[in-house]
Amino acid sequence: MTKTILLLPGDGIGTEICAGLPQLFAILNENFREDFVTQTDLIGGSGYDSYGSPCSDEVLAKAKAADAVLLGCVGGVKWEKLSYEKRPERGLLRLRKELDLFGNLRPAVCFDALAEASSLKRELVAGLDILIVRELTGGVYFGEPRGVFDNPDGSRTGLDTQIYTSDEIVRIARLAFELAKKRKGRVTSCEKSNVMQSGVLWREEVSEMHLREYPEIVLSHMYADNAAMQLVRQPKQFDVILTDNLFGDILSDVAAMLTGSLGMLPSASLGEMNPATGRRFAMYEPVHGSAPDIAGKNYANPSAMFLSAAMMLRYSFDMQEAGQALEDAVKAVIEKGVRTRDIGGEHSTTAMSDAILNEFTGILRKLAKAA
Repeated sequence: MTKTILLLPGDGIGTEICAGLPQLFAILNENFREDFVTQTDLIGGSGYDSYGSPCSDEVLAKAKAADAVLLGCVGGVKWEKLSYEKRPERGLLRLRKELDLFGNLRPAVCFDALAEASSLKRELVAGLDILIVRELTGGVYFGEPRGVFDNPDGSRTGLDTQIYTSDEIVRIARLAFELAKKRKGRVTSCEKSNVMQSGVLWREEVSEMHLREYPEIVLSHMYADNAAMQLVRQPKQFDVILTDNLFGDILSDVAAMLTGSLGMLPSASLGEMNPATGRRFAMYEPVHGSAPDIAGKNYANPSAMFLSAAMMLRYSFDMQEAGQALEDAVKAVIEKGVRTRDIGGEHSTTAMSDAILNEFTGILRKLAKAA
């Protein structure tokens, strides 16, 4: 059965870190007798340059029809002076909103070989394994009213609205609790209920769902600012962190630096079931940005892109063995010292990508022989 993957490299280093993906799917097709078919299109600044829109209607239609989307990154100084609605980031937000990708999963895992690269001491991060579950289609990034308004006295007001409904909170909380059941069984829900009414509702809804449906899970509540402090104080106290769109954006970037580099962190954005494909709408992307300062220099870290593909294999296609093998390949390559500059090496993006693909092929051959 054909599985269609839409590849959206995007801007900056996106094309470099995505260059190895077609070969990855060729390896999967050969070793698992799958029929992955890839399509490639434009998003973000490159989409605006070619289509006049950071996410054209045609690209959106392809994303809706695909079994999964793999996205590189968007943005760059070239497009900073565009109007708000035409900025590259709006293309990414449109995809998330139109596909209703309400749940963003951001694992923060510290490979032992990179513990020294973290900004914290080895004993604080060695063995770190956190999963941040971020609500992705509500909150202040989408709330109305919003805008910049002129005042009668000549001054201006910038307005963004933080808003959540019970249904939005319940569905992201359910996802977090279900994932916690497969991990250590702990959820830390983060908000600012001490100063925000949306936070009050968030805490009430999460607490009620916990008592009603997931009493076996250990639930704790923490103010988001305290959670940021605790992430750099004692990060291994966390298992699953559940939070809203704004605080999830901030906390996941804090957690990123615990692993040694933003270049190591993948993410998955999941939605409801797609009736056309029988699978969840899903998009997978690295946490890092487009890094325009190093774009075209061939030394961006491709690890997060491959790890995002591993998440895709797990969550969209239930290919657990393949997903684990790809994660193991990234880990093995790093342990062997094949690293880009951000993680203490001098290898190029191409060299590290080739090493990961070769390692992945080797692992799959060993698995086949063992079988």
